[in-house]
Amino acid sequence: MTWNIRTGGGDRLPAIIEVVQAERPDILALQELRDFHRYGRMHDFATAVGMTPHLARSVLGQPVAVLVRPPLRILRRSSVTWRLHHAAAIVEVATEAGPLRVVSTHLNPFWPYLRMREARWLAARYAGDRVLIAGDMNGLDPHGDHTEALAALPSMYRRRHLTPDGTPDTGAIAAFEAAGLVDLWPAAGAGPGETVPTTGLRGKEFGSTRLDYLFAGPAVAAHARAMWVIRGGATEHASDHYPVTADFELS
Repeated sequence: MTWNIRTGGGDRLPAIIEVVQAERPDILALQELRDFHRYGRMHDFATAVGMTPHLARSVLGQPVAVLVRPPLRILRRSSVTWRLHHAAAIVEVATEAGPLRVVSTHLNPFWPYLRMREARWLAARYAGDRVLIAGDMNGLDPHGDHTEALAALPSMYRRRHLTPDGTPDTGAIAAFEAAGLVDLWPAAGAGPGETVPTTGLRGKEFGSTRLDYLFAGPAVAAHARAMWVIRGGATEHASDHYPVTADFELS
């Protein structure tokens, strides 16, 4: 499961915890964890949802994390704290089918060129057969029609998703695909794929589109059984992004 919880959650944290407790993901990628490195917030959140956390702090933006539910265990962990606008948290998880590398990341929200550079760097460094790269990519998928979603945005926000020639920016997502990673939604997704905005936090920043992705290496993608956007209940007001979940059979 991957979820941008919006600026650390604030007074929405109980609703965020409620959703995670209900879904009980084995692996959880979180973004926008403002102040989670302070006051024991990461520890308290992980305890509430019954998971083991790895938090990656950010020099410029907000922390991200990967959490793992026992009996799964983290074999190795690392962080990218300065090369990205936000960060990346990387863990290697022991599964019945062997080690799985999981990357939680959050790409540049403002500049398409920098977003593409971040995606290329991450793909070059972490792409592989047994990898999952999950998070808020802030990019548009290269195979969809984004005309209506972009037209609904005020110009200051529309610029975040346009190339210099005025066409929709799909460079970041294309960079992951060019590295051999599989966008799981076309293969395993069901129902509406848009991940922003939620009904309770619908602002001017987002048109109705998909910004949150799960990319998998070929060996992992072959074992994807289903993928969906979680809607309704607490998800409608817990964040401005909906959480996204995928099921894998890795035994």
